[in-house]
Amino acid sequence: MAITSALVLFAVIWFMTLFIVLPIVTRTQGDDGMVLKGTHASAPSDFKPGRTVRIVTLITIPLWMLIYVIIVTGTITVDDFDLLKRFGPGSGAPTDGTGG
Repeated sequence: MAITSALVLFAVIWFMTLFIVLPIVTRTQGDDGMVLKGTHASAPSDFKPGRTVRIVTLITIPLWMLIYVIIVTGTITVDDFDLLKRFGPGSGAPTDGTGG
């Protein structure tokens, strides 16, 4: 795996983790019971981006390492996702190669 691919994989996992963690760690004004005039109850009350970034990064690093090792060792390859090769054509599919 090239360094660019590894960085892109890390970024994708990091952002997916961010979107999972954000609703968990963010306290809203409605949760605190102090909704400011002119704001919605779901607005964040005390958002700490540095804390959120640290949490997301600490979760992402082991996930990235695991997926990186799986890809580099070839435990799971693209051929594992080729369902036509694995299961064959369905019962209604033509077998003569005409495509329909």
